[in-house]
Amino acid sequence: MKTKLFAAVIATCFAAPAFAQSSVVIYGIADAGIMKTKGEKVKLVSGIADGSRIGLKGTEDIGGGFKAMFQLEARVELDTGTQTPELITPNQGRYLTRGMGAIPAPIINGLNVAFQPKIAVNAEKALFDRTAMVGMITPVGAFLLGRMYTPGYEIFAAADVFEAGTGASWGHITGGTAGFTSLGADIRSQKSIQYRIATPKGLGGSVMYGFKNSGYLGRYEKFIGAAVTYKANGFDMGIGHNRGTDLDGNSSLVTSTAGGSYKMGDFKLFAGFHAQRNRNSALLRDYIGGWDSTVAPSLAPLGVATATALRNIFITNIRANTIVDATSFQIGGHYAIGAGRIMATFAKQNDKLASNSDATLMGIGYDYNLSKRTDVYTVYSHIKNDNQAQYTPGAASAPGGFTKTPGEDSSALQIGVRHRF
Repeated sequence: MKTKLFAAVIATCFAAPAFAQSSVVIYGIADAGIMKTKGEKVKLVSGIADGSRIGLKGTEDIGGGFKAMFQLEARVELDTGTQTPELITPNQGRYLTRGMGAIPAPIINGLNVAFQPKIAVNAEKALFDRTAMVGMITPVGAFLLGRMYTPGYEIFAAADVFEAGTGASWGHITGGTAGFTSLGADIRSQKSIQYRIATPKGLGGSVMYGFKNSGYLGRYEKFIGAAVTYKANGFDMGIGHNRGTDLDGNSSLVTSTAGGSYKMGDFKLFAGFHAQRNRNSALLRDYIGGWDSTVAPSLAPLGVATATALRNIFITNIRANTIVDATSFQIGGHYAIGAGRIMATFAKQNDKLASNSDATLMGIGYDYNLSKRTDVYTVYSHIKNDNQAQYTPGAASAPGGFTKTPGEDSSALQIGVRHRF
Protein backbone atom coordinates (compact mmCIF):
# COMPACT_ATOMS: atom_id res chain seq x y z
CA MET A 1 0.00 0.00 0.00
CA LYS A 2 2.79 2.42 0.91
CA THR A 3 4.64 1.63 -2.33
CA LYS A 4 1.54 2.36 -4.44
CA LEU A 5 0.85 5.60 -2.58
CA PHE A 6 4.49 6.61 -3.00
CA ALA A 7 4.39 6.08 -6.77
CA ALA A 8 1.10 7.93 -7.11
CA VAL A 9 2.46 10.96 -5.24
CA ILE A 10 5.58 11.08 -7.45
CA ALA A 11 3.40 11.09 -10.54
CA THR A 12 1.57 14.22 -9.35
CA CYS A 13 4.73 16.24 -8.73
CA PHE A 14 5.98 16.68 -12.29
CA ALA A 15 4.34 18.54 -15.16
CA ALA A 16 6.43 16.55 -17.66
CA PRO A 17 6.23 12.71 -17.93
CA ALA A 18 6.84 11.13 -14.52
CA PHE A 19 9.72 8.85 -13.57
CA ALA A 20 10.70 7.02 -10.40
CA GLN A 21 14.42 6.26 -10.46
CA SER A 22 17.08 7.93 -8.34
CA SER A 23 18.67 10.09 -10.99
CA VAL A 24 18.64 13.41 -12.81
CA VAL A 25 16.85 13.64 -16.14
CA ILE A 26 17.04 16.29 -18.86
CA TYR A 27 13.76 16.61 -20.72
CA GLY A 28 11.95 19.07 -22.92
CA ILE A 29 9.58 19.92 -25.74
CA ALA A 30 10.43 21.58 -29.05
CA ASP A 31 7.26 22.92 -30.69
CA ALA A 32 6.86 25.42 -33.53
CA GLY A 33 4.68 26.10 -36.54
CA ILE A 34 3.11 28.68 -38.79
CA MET A 35 0.01 30.69 -37.91
CA LYS A 36 -2.35 32.80 -40.01
CA THR A 37 -4.63 35.09 -38.01
CA LYS A 38 -7.52 36.88 -39.72
CA GLY A 39 -6.28 40.25 -41.01
CA GLU A 40 -2.62 39.50 -40.20
CA LYS A 41 0.34 38.11 -42.13
CA VAL A 42 1.49 34.51 -41.75
CA LYS A 43 3.89 34.15 -38.82
CA LEU A 44 6.32 31.59 -37.47
CA VAL A 45 5.28 30.92 -33.86
CA SER A 46 7.06 28.93 -31.14
CA GLY A 47 5.09 26.72 -28.79
CA ILE A 48 1.71 26.50 -30.49
CA ALA A 49 0.43 23.20 -29.03
CA ASP A 50 2.90 23.10 -26.12
CA GLY A 51 5.26 25.75 -24.81
CA SER A 52 8.78 24.87 -25.92
CA ARG A 53 10.96 24.16 -22.89
CA ILE A 54 14.00 22.48 -21.43
CA GLY A 55 14.08 21.11 -17.91
CA LEU A 56 15.93 19.18 -15.26
CA LYS A 57 14.25 16.96 -12.69
CA GLY A 58 15.34 14.30 -10.31
CA THR A 59 14.71 12.29 -7.19
CA GLU A 60 16.97 10.70 -4.59
CA ASP A 61 15.92 7.89 -2.28
CA ILE A 62 17.09 8.91 1.19
CA GLY A 63 15.61 5.92 2.98
CA GLY A 64 12.76 5.39 5.39
CA GLY A 65 10.12 5.95 2.73
CA PHE A 66 11.39 9.43 1.88
CA LYS A 67 12.67 10.88 -1.39
CA ALA A 68 14.12 14.29 -2.14
CA MET A 69 13.11 15.78 -5.51
CA PHE A 70 13.56 18.90 -7.59
CA GLN A 71 12.42 20.36 -10.90
CA LEU A 72 13.76 23.31 -12.91
CA GLU A 73 12.02 24.17 -16.17
CA ALA A 74 12.87 27.04 -18.54
CA ARG A 75 10.85 28.27 -21.48
CA VAL A 76 12.59 28.49 -24.87
CA GLU A 77 11.14 30.44 -27.79
CA LEU A 78 12.27 28.57 -30.90
CA ASP A 79 11.58 31.49 -33.25
CA THR A 80 13.95 33.87 -31.42
CA GLY A 81 15.94 31.74 -28.97
CA THR A 82 14.80 34.00 -26.10
CA GLN A 83 12.61 33.34 -23.05
CA THR A 84 10.29 36.33 -23.52
CA PRO A 85 7.50 35.80 -26.09
CA GLU A 86 5.54 38.74 -27.45
CA LEU A 87 1.84 38.99 -28.27
CA ILE A 88 1.11 37.20 -31.53
CA THR A 89 -0.86 40.10 -33.04
CA PRO A 90 0.33 43.74 -32.89
CA ASN A 91 -3.09 45.35 -32.39
CA GLN A 92 -3.81 47.77 -29.55
CA GLY A 93 -6.12 46.79 -26.69
CA ARG A 94 -8.51 49.64 -25.80
CA TYR A 95 -10.46 48.41 -22.79
CA LEU A 96 -8.25 49.81 -20.03
CA THR A 97 -8.57 53.42 -21.18
CA ARG A 98 -12.36 53.48 -21.48
CA GLY A 99 -13.96 56.58 -19.92
CA MET A 100 -10.75 58.62 -20.06
CA GLY A 101 -11.80 60.91 -22.91
CA ALA A 102 -11.08 64.07 -20.87
CA ILE A 103 -7.39 63.14 -20.70
CA PRO A 104 -5.34 64.59 -23.62
CA ALA A 105 -5.00 62.18 -26.55
CA PRO A 106 -1.17 62.00 -26.47
CA ILE A 107 -1.33 60.84 -22.85
CA ILE A 108 -4.00 58.24 -23.67
CA ASN A 109 -1.80 56.91 -26.48
CA GLY A 110 1.10 56.67 -24.07
CA LEU A 111 -1.05 54.87 -21.50
CA ASN A 112 -2.17 52.30 -24.07
CA VAL A 113 1.45 51.55 -24.95
CA ALA A 114 2.39 51.28 -21.27
CA PHE A 115 -0.56 48.98 -20.52
CA GLN A 116 0.47 46.67 -23.36
CA PRO A 117 4.21 46.05 -22.97
CA LYS A 118 6.17 44.38 -25.76
CA ILE A 119 6.96 41.33 -23.63
CA ALA A 120 3.78 39.32 -23.12
CA VAL A 121 5.10 36.52 -20.88
CA ASN A 122 7.99 36.35 -18.40
CA ALA A 123 8.53 40.09 -18.14
CA GLU A 124 10.96 39.40 -15.28
CA LYS A 125 13.14 37.42 -17.73
CA ALA A 126 13.45 34.63 -15.18
CA LEU A 127 15.62 31.70 -16.22
CA PHE A 128 13.28 29.04 -14.82
CA ASP A 129 10.00 30.87 -15.33
CA ARG A 130 7.93 27.72 -15.94
CA THR A 131 8.88 25.81 -12.77
CA ALA A 132 11.51 26.08 -10.04
CA MET A 133 10.96 23.88 -7.00
CA VAL A 134 12.47 21.48 -4.49
CA GLY A 135 10.66 19.14 -2.16
CA MET A 136 10.33 15.99 -0.14
CA ILE A 137 8.13 13.03 -1.07
CA THR A 138 6.99 11.14 2.01
CA PRO A 139 4.72 8.16 2.68
CA VAL A 140 1.92 10.63 3.49
CA GLY A 141 2.33 13.03 0.56
CA ALA A 142 4.70 15.51 -1.04
CA PHE A 143 5.86 18.85 0.37
CA LEU A 144 7.13 21.28 -2.30
CA LEU A 145 8.71 24.75 -2.21
CA GLY A 146 9.25 27.30 -4.98
CA ARG A 147 7.46 28.42 -8.15
CA MET A 148 4.76 25.98 -9.27
CA TYR A 149 1.46 25.58 -11.09
CA THR A 150 -1.50 26.50 -8.90
CA PRO A 151 -4.13 23.93 -7.84
CA GLY A 152 -6.96 25.80 -9.56
CA TYR A 153 -5.09 26.10 -12.85
CA GLU A 154 -4.27 22.39 -12.91
CA ILE A 155 -8.01 21.67 -12.87
CA PHE A 156 -8.61 24.27 -15.59
CA ALA A 157 -5.91 22.73 -17.82
CA ALA A 158 -7.20 19.18 -17.28
CA ALA A 159 -10.64 20.25 -18.53
CA ASP A 160 -9.28 21.97 -21.67
CA VAL A 161 -9.96 19.97 -24.85
CA PHE A 162 -6.84 21.42 -26.50
CA GLU A 163 -4.69 20.79 -23.41
CA ALA A 164 -3.88 24.48 -22.77
CA GLY A 165 -2.41 24.86 -26.26
CA THR A 166 -3.20 26.14 -29.80
CA GLY A 167 -5.64 28.89 -30.72
CA ALA A 168 -8.57 26.72 -29.62
CA SER A 169 -7.48 26.59 -25.97
CA TRP A 170 -10.21 27.57 -23.51
CA GLY A 171 -7.91 30.08 -21.81
CA HIS A 172 -7.86 32.42 -24.81
CA ILE A 173 -11.31 33.79 -23.91
CA THR A 174 -11.05 33.77 -20.09
CA GLY A 175 -8.49 36.54 -19.65
CA GLY A 176 -10.94 39.28 -18.76
CA THR A 177 -11.99 42.01 -21.18
CA ALA A 178 -8.96 44.03 -20.12
CA GLY A 179 -6.82 41.58 -22.06
CA PHE A 180 -3.77 39.59 -21.16
CA THR A 181 -2.78 41.92 -18.29
CA SER A 182 -5.98 40.85 -16.54
CA LEU A 183 -5.49 37.10 -16.15
CA GLY A 184 -8.52 34.89 -15.81
CA ALA A 185 -6.59 32.36 -13.74
CA ASP A 186 -3.39 32.37 -11.70
CA ILE A 187 -1.33 29.87 -13.70
CA ARG A 188 1.71 29.75 -11.40
CA SER A 189 2.71 31.19 -8.06
CA GLN A 190 6.23 31.95 -6.91
CA LYS A 191 7.40 32.02 -3.27
CA SER A 192 4.95 29.22 -2.47
CA ILE A 193 4.72 26.01 -0.49
CA GLN A 194 2.50 23.14 -1.60
CA TYR A 195 1.28 19.83 -0.21
CA ARG A 196 0.12 17.11 -2.64
CA ILE A 197 -1.28 13.66 -2.14
CA ALA A 198 -2.53 10.92 -4.46
CA THR A 199 -3.95 7.53 -3.48
CA PRO A 200 -3.70 4.28 -5.48
CA LYS A 201 -7.47 4.38 -6.01
CA GLY A 202 -7.26 7.72 -7.85
CA LEU A 203 -8.34 10.22 -5.22
CA GLY A 204 -5.91 13.10 -4.69
CA GLY A 205 -5.56 16.71 -3.75
CA SER A 206 -3.30 19.68 -3.22
CA VAL A 207 -3.06 22.77 -1.02
CA MET A 208 -0.82 25.77 -1.81
CA TYR A 209 0.11 28.87 0.19
CA GLY A 210 2.04 31.79 -1.28
CA PHE A 211 3.97 34.23 0.89
CA LYS A 212 4.51 37.97 0.26
CA ASN A 213 5.35 38.69 -3.40
CA SER A 214 3.75 35.44 -4.51
CA GLY A 215 1.62 35.00 -7.62
CA TYR A 216 2.84 34.96 -11.20
CA LEU A 217 4.30 38.48 -11.16
CA GLY A 218 4.97 38.66 -7.43
CA ARG A 219 2.14 41.15 -6.84
CA TYR A 220 0.35 39.29 -4.03
CA GLU A 221 0.60 39.72 -0.28
CA LYS A 222 -0.51 36.10 -0.06
CA PHE A 223 -1.97 33.39 -2.26
CA ILE A 224 -4.13 30.39 -1.33
CA GLY A 225 -5.13 27.51 -3.58
CA ALA A 226 -6.63 24.05 -3.14
CA ALA A 227 -7.92 21.22 -5.31
CA VAL A 228 -9.46 17.76 -5.05
CA THR A 229 -8.96 15.34 -7.94
CA TYR A 230 -10.02 11.89 -9.12
CA LYS A 231 -7.91 10.08 -11.72
CA ALA A 232 -9.05 6.51 -12.29
CA ASN A 233 -11.47 4.37 -14.33
CA GLY A 234 -11.17 6.67 -17.34
CA PHE A 235 -11.79 9.86 -15.34
CA ASP A 236 -9.40 12.80 -14.90
CA MET A 237 -11.46 15.40 -13.08
CA GLY A 238 -11.52 17.71 -10.10
CA ILE A 239 -12.54 20.95 -8.46
CA GLY A 240 -10.17 23.76 -7.55
CA HIS A 241 -10.15 27.19 -5.97
CA ASN A 242 -7.54 29.99 -6.06
CA ARG A 243 -7.53 33.26 -4.12
CA GLY A 244 -4.99 36.09 -4.25
CA THR A 245 -4.61 39.07 -1.92
CA ASP A 246 -2.94 42.21 -3.30
CA LEU A 247 -0.07 44.01 -1.57
CA ASP A 248 -2.56 46.39 0.08
CA GLY A 249 -4.43 43.50 1.72
CA ASN A 250 -7.44 43.53 -0.63
CA SER A 251 -8.97 40.40 -2.12
CA SER A 252 -7.77 40.25 -5.73
CA LEU A 253 -8.34 37.52 -8.32
CA VAL A 254 -10.61 34.72 -7.05
CA THR A 255 -11.36 31.71 -9.25
CA SER A 256 -13.29 28.47 -8.89
CA THR A 257 -13.01 25.69 -11.46
CA ALA A 258 -14.62 22.29 -11.94
CA GLY A 259 -14.29 19.77 -14.73
CA GLY A 260 -12.08 17.27 -16.47
CA SER A 261 -12.28 14.43 -18.94
CA TYR A 262 -13.62 10.89 -19.36
CA LYS A 263 -12.07 8.36 -21.75
CA MET A 264 -14.40 5.80 -23.31
CA GLY A 265 -12.96 3.65 -26.07
CA ASP A 266 -11.82 5.87 -28.93
CA PHE A 267 -13.58 8.88 -27.42
CA LYS A 268 -12.33 11.27 -24.75
CA LEU A 269 -14.96 13.75 -23.56
CA PHE A 270 -14.20 17.06 -21.83
CA ALA A 271 -16.27 19.55 -19.84
CA GLY A 272 -15.38 22.44 -17.56
CA PHE A 273 -16.80 25.43 -15.70
CA HIS A 274 -14.76 28.43 -14.54
CA ALA A 275 -15.80 31.43 -12.41
CA GLN A 276 -13.52 34.43 -12.01
CA ARG A 277 -13.84 37.64 -10.05
CA ASN A 278 -11.33 40.43 -9.45
CA ARG A 279 -12.46 43.63 -7.74
CA ASN A 280 -8.94 44.81 -6.87
CA SER A 281 -6.40 44.12 -9.59
CA ALA A 282 -2.93 43.41 -8.20
CA LEU A 283 -1.60 45.61 -11.03
CA LEU A 284 -3.36 48.79 -9.82
CA ARG A 285 -0.27 49.79 -7.84
CA ASP A 286 1.78 49.60 -11.03
CA TYR A 287 -0.74 51.58 -13.07
CA ILE A 288 -1.21 54.37 -10.52
CA GLY A 289 2.50 54.48 -9.73
CA GLY A 290 3.23 54.81 -13.45
CA TRP A 291 0.88 57.79 -13.70
CA ASP A 292 2.48 59.54 -10.73
CA SER A 293 6.05 58.98 -11.90
CA THR A 294 5.65 59.47 -15.66
CA VAL A 295 2.46 61.38 -16.48
CA ALA A 296 2.09 63.72 -13.49
CA PRO A 297 5.32 65.71 -14.16
CA SER A 298 4.14 66.53 -17.68
CA LEU A 299 0.88 67.95 -16.30
CA ALA A 300 2.56 70.46 -13.96
CA PRO A 301 2.24 73.39 -16.44
CA LEU A 302 -1.56 72.92 -16.42
CA GLY A 303 -1.80 73.80 -12.74
CA VAL A 304 -2.52 71.80 -9.61
CA ALA A 305 -6.30 71.79 -9.99
CA THR A 306 -6.25 70.45 -13.57
CA ALA A 307 -3.53 67.91 -12.84
CA THR A 308 -5.48 66.63 -9.81
CA ALA A 309 -8.72 66.39 -11.79
CA LEU A 310 -7.04 64.40 -14.57
CA ARG A 311 -5.44 62.07 -12.03
CA ASN A 312 -8.83 61.45 -10.42
CA ILE A 313 -10.33 60.62 -13.83
CA PHE A 314 -7.52 58.16 -14.47
CA ILE A 315 -7.76 56.42 -11.08
CA THR A 316 -11.57 56.16 -11.18
CA ASN A 317 -11.56 54.56 -14.62
CA ILE A 318 -8.53 52.32 -14.26
CA ARG A 319 -10.09 50.85 -11.12
CA ALA A 320 -13.34 50.19 -12.98
CA ASN A 321 -11.68 48.88 -16.12
CA THR A 322 -9.56 46.29 -14.30
CA ILE A 323 -12.56 44.70 -12.57
CA VAL A 324 -13.35 41.20 -13.82
CA ASP A 325 -16.58 39.34 -13.13
CA ALA A 326 -17.30 36.44 -15.47
CA THR A 327 -18.12 32.77 -15.82
CA SER A 328 -17.24 30.45 -18.65
CA PHE A 329 -17.77 26.87 -19.74
CA GLN A 330 -16.25 24.52 -22.29
CA ILE A 331 -17.33 21.21 -23.80
CA GLY A 332 -15.73 19.04 -26.46
CA GLY A 333 -13.80 15.90 -27.12
CA HIS A 334 -11.21 13.80 -28.93
CA TYR A 335 -11.82 10.91 -31.32
CA ALA A 336 -8.87 8.59 -31.94
CA ILE A 337 -8.31 7.34 -35.50
CA GLY A 338 -5.27 5.10 -35.86
CA ALA A 339 -2.17 7.13 -34.98
CA GLY A 340 -4.13 10.38 -34.94
CA ARG A 341 -7.02 12.11 -33.22
CA ILE A 342 -9.67 14.67 -34.12
CA MET A 343 -10.31 17.37 -31.52
CA ALA A 344 -13.26 19.77 -31.28
CA THR A 345 -14.34 22.35 -28.71
CA PHE A 346 -17.00 24.92 -27.92
CA ALA A 347 -16.48 27.48 -25.15
CA LYS A 348 -18.22 30.65 -24.00
CA GLN A 349 -17.21 33.49 -21.68
CA ASN A 350 -20.13 35.28 -20.01
CA ASP A 351 -19.07 38.79 -18.97
CA LYS A 352 -21.25 39.92 -16.05
CA LEU A 353 -20.12 43.56 -16.13
CA ALA A 354 -22.08 46.43 -17.70
CA SER A 355 -20.19 46.19 -21.00
CA ASN A 356 -21.49 42.61 -21.47
CA SER A 357 -18.42 41.79 -23.55
CA ASP A 358 -19.00 38.08 -24.07
CA ALA A 359 -16.87 35.84 -26.26
CA THR A 360 -17.59 32.51 -27.95
CA LEU A 361 -14.82 30.13 -29.07
CA MET A 362 -15.12 27.24 -31.52
CA GLY A 363 -12.20 25.10 -32.59
CA ILE A 364 -11.39 21.95 -34.51
CA GLY A 365 -8.06 20.23 -35.03
CA TYR A 366 -6.21 17.09 -36.05
CA ASP A 367 -3.10 15.68 -34.38
CA TYR A 368 -1.07 12.84 -35.95
CA ASN A 369 1.69 10.91 -34.18
CA LEU A 370 4.66 10.26 -36.43
CA SER A 371 6.31 8.38 -33.54
CA LYS A 372 6.07 8.09 -29.77
CA ARG A 373 7.86 11.44 -29.40
CA THR A 374 6.92 13.44 -32.51
CA ASP A 375 3.58 14.62 -33.83
CA VAL A 376 2.23 17.09 -36.38
CA TYR A 377 -1.00 19.03 -35.94
CA THR A 378 -3.33 21.53 -37.53
CA VAL A 379 -5.99 23.60 -35.72
CA TYR A 380 -8.61 26.12 -36.86
CA SER A 381 -10.18 28.38 -34.23
CA HIS A 382 -12.79 31.13 -34.37
CA ILE A 383 -13.74 33.67 -31.70
CA LYS A 384 -16.93 35.73 -31.81
CA ASN A 385 -16.48 38.93 -29.78
CA ASP A 386 -19.35 41.02 -28.41
CA ASN A 387 -19.29 44.74 -27.57
CA GLN A 388 -15.86 45.70 -26.13
CA ALA A 389 -14.27 42.23 -26.31
CA GLN A 390 -11.06 41.98 -28.39
CA TYR A 391 -10.06 38.34 -27.89
CA THR A 392 -8.02 36.65 -30.62
CA PRO A 393 -6.55 33.11 -30.84
CA GLY A 394 -3.10 32.59 -29.34
CA ALA A 395 -0.71 29.74 -28.66
CA ALA A 396 0.44 27.71 -25.66
CA SER A 397 3.47 29.97 -25.27
CA ALA A 398 1.88 33.40 -25.77
CA PRO A 399 -1.47 35.24 -25.75
CA GLY A 400 -2.96 36.10 -29.13
CA GLY A 401 -3.34 39.77 -28.22
CA PHE A 402 -6.26 41.81 -29.53
CA THR A 403 -8.42 42.30 -32.60
CA LYS A 404 -8.04 45.58 -34.51
CA THR A 405 -11.32 46.93 -33.13
CA PRO A 406 -13.57 46.02 -30.19
CA GLY A 407 -16.35 43.60 -31.07
CA GLU A 408 -14.57 42.30 -34.16
CA ASP A 409 -14.51 38.54 -34.68
CA SER A 410 -11.21 36.71 -35.09
CA SER A 411 -9.99 33.39 -36.43
CA ALA A 412 -6.70 31.56 -36.94
CA LEU A 413 -5.23 28.56 -38.74
CA GLN A 414 -2.19 26.87 -37.20
CA ILE A 415 0.04 24.08 -38.53
CA GLY A 416 2.93 22.81 -36.44
CA VAL A 417 5.25 20.05 -35.29
CA ARG A 418 6.05 19.00 -31.72
CA HIS A 419 8.92 16.82 -30.49
CA ARG A 420 9.27 15.61 -26.91
CA PHE A 421 12.61 14.51 -25.52
